[in-house]
Amino acid sequence: MRPRFHLAFPVNDLEAARRFYQDVLGCTPGRTSERWIDFDFRGHQITAHLVDRHVSEPTNPVDGKQVPVRHFGLILPWDEWEDLVERLRAAGTRFLIEPGIRFQGAVGEQATCFLTDPSGNALEFKAFRDDSAVFETARAEG
Repeated sequence: MRPRFHLAFPVNDLEAARRFYQDVLGCTPGRTSERWIDFDFRGHQITAHLVDRHVSEPTNPVDGKQVPVRHFGLILPWDEWEDLVERLRAAGTRFLIEPGIRFQGAVGEQATCFLTDPSGNALEFKAFRDDSAVFETARAEG
């Protein structure tokens, strides 16, 4: 079993975070308090912490799009990525970067999309055509 990551992130509405991560993304909630909630993020632990104010985050240009520098997400099997995108669209999700394919036909071909949770935290969900290419070198342009 690979090591699991833990990520804590700020939210400005704990109940909106619960609805999004539990109901839209399908994460099971774990330990909770009045100021935070742990979620099972496909075997990884993420924790939404209630904060009084949220500071905007910088972006970097990638493939002509502004990608939030601070983001987290999952690498899913291709069919699960397609299912998630369908579920996100059905939930009326507004994407920061619409679902699409990068490096089509090349090493590292991947499907990706960016969105935010109700507190503005950026998430990226991606899938690789060939999972063994996750760490392979592909073109990396801004």
